[in-house]
Amino acid sequence: MQGFNKYYPPDYDGEKHKSLNAYRGKHALGDRARKLDKGILITRFELPFNIWCGTCNNHIGMGVRYNAEKKKIGSYYSTPIYSFRCKCHLCDGWFEIQTDPKNTRYVVVSGARQKDEEWNPAENGGFAIHDTEGNAGPVDPLAALEKSTAAQNHATQVQIPRLESLQDVSDHYNSDPYALSSLVRKRFRAEKKLDAAKREVDNQLKGRYGLPETLQLVVEDDEAKNDAREQWERGRRDFEAQTSIRKARLYSSATPASLSISGSSSQGRDALSSLKARILDNTRRSSSLLGKGKPPDGRLGLN
Repeated sequence: MQGFNKYYPPDYDGEKHKSLNAYRGKHALGDRARKLDKGILITRFELPFNIWCGTCNNHIGMGVRYNAEKKKIGSYYSTPIYSFRCKCHLCDGWFEIQTDPKNTRYVVVSGARQKDEEWNPAENGGFAIHDTEGNAGPVDPLAALEKSTAAQNHATQVQIPRLESLQDVSDHYNSDPYALSSLVRKRFRAEKKLDAAKREVDNQLKGRYGLPETLQLVVEDDEAKNDAREQWERGRRDFEAQTSIRKARLYSSATPASLSISGSSSQGRDALSSLKARILDNTRRSSSLLGKGKPPDGRLGLN
């Protein structure tokens, strides 16, 4: 476990030395502040882009870290400009990189050269991202006055009424928070009960007809009823049309067979009537022979 207690020597005077670092003659940053009297602080610096060392001409990739000498060399308005002086790890050469707050970037000052990997929007049909040169012409006083007048009219006629209406709405909804909250909770409870009742009815309907539980039933209203009625009537008309077409096809296919059956039945009736006539004729002949006293012919029957 790390110890947090500090040793205070017998000759340590808090009012005189103020701190243990001052007593020992050391800085709180340790060896990083060895050049602090020159305005240089040793800090960890990471290369923001690829460079070639100017001394050994070796490539140094982006992201390589160095113990750089950080120093403030100027300001851009209120933003300080810092310089980072690093020693190449492949040789004894030094290179320096500075910040450029005006263009929000880093610039190689000496000892190396940057690999050009930037994309110029102006060369590719775009617009410059950082346009700080001010290419516009001199400002027209009349145009500036007209612009300010238009902005003032817009603020008076559009923005101020809109802000006042928003303030009125805010005052209306924040006048009595408890009453509004109670009203919202009451409405929520009523809607919750209606949803629970509808869910129960839907579950009963699904269980009655064996519908899946994941099926979402539509809300039963006038529009849904009318749509369902129209679909049912349309399906009924389609079914009746298909049934009539099927009956017509069956009638057309069954007509020749019925005609042949009727023809065969008429022929059978003619044969039966002729057979009956022959039987009656033979019976009459046999009865006439018996009346004359002659023995009947042994071959009574059909001739």
